[in-house]
Amino acid sequence: MNVFIAGGTGAIGVPLTRALIAQGHQVTASTRSQKKAAMLRQLGATPAIVDALDADALKRAVVAAHPTHVVHQLTALPKGGARSARDLEATNELRIAGTRNLIAASIDARAVRFVAGSFAPMAGVGSDMPDVQAAAAAVRSMESQTLEANNAGAIEGVVLRYGLFYGPEAASTVEMMAMARRRMLPAIRGDRSLLPCIHVDDAAVATVAALERARAGETYDIVDDEAVSFSEIVRATASAAGAPRPMAVPAWLPRLVAPFMAKMISLRLELSNEKALAEMGWRPQYPNIRAGLAQIRAHAA
Repeated sequence: MNVFIAGGTGAIGVPLTRALIAQGHQVTASTRSQKKAAMLRQLGATPAIVDALDADALKRAVVAAHPTHVVHQLTALPKGGARSARDLEATNELRIAGTRNLIAASIDARAVRFVAGSFAPMAGVGSDMPDVQAAAAAVRSMESQTLEANNAGAIEGVVLRYGLFYGPEAASTVEMMAMARRRMLPAIRGDRSLLPCIHVDDAAVATVAALERARAGETYDIVDDEAVSFSEIVRATASAAGAPRPMAVPAWLPRLVAPFMAKMISLRLELSNEKALAEMGWRPQYPNIRAGLAQIRAHAA
């Protein structure tokens, strides 16, 4: 395959680039940064320095790469993750206008398949979360644009709904481990959340499988075998960091000091990767975040 990855330096872009290069595929990966272009070259990819919101520039970059397949991994999140609805605004624009531009460029480049990386937790956003409605609408727009292009026969479209990313190189995991060492990452008493997660390496392997074997026009949940509570994520992170067992705080405290984050970590979503197994032959290497983060502690020992 000749793959164009839009957003090649993000949480999933880097491991995906590695996975594709390791299998002998040709990769062009986009970035807005000259500095990050050097990293892409070191990985074996051809960098394309372009802003996805510039439709003409993006079209030129994608057409010049002559891709057979295009992957949409465009985000503009803060390094440690979003802490407010405002932190999602730039990513929302990429998921609406950026998706429109990227699909048009992919069609002009005569690519065969377009795979969009979506965000599974947004499926759990309800009307009681007004500050997250814009982000949820942006995710729905990205997904619907991808599937509409497929249904129109313009390009094969596939949507992958990733769980929460984790892994030794994931910025969110690195920051949470640092917080755990400082005892600034508490568990929640009576935590009833159920959050879908996915190791970034497993997400990369699933994306390669989707490029090769997913059914056009379908949506897949790319998640661990087992969803876990936020408090289980905290304890697994602390263990991987070699930190003391986290303290537990009452549920009202996060709602008071970080209301946006409190809403997101209290979601309860039961998703399954069985469709991805049945149709793509993919299953995660790590069944849950405890197993996925245990490797960090093992490698440090």
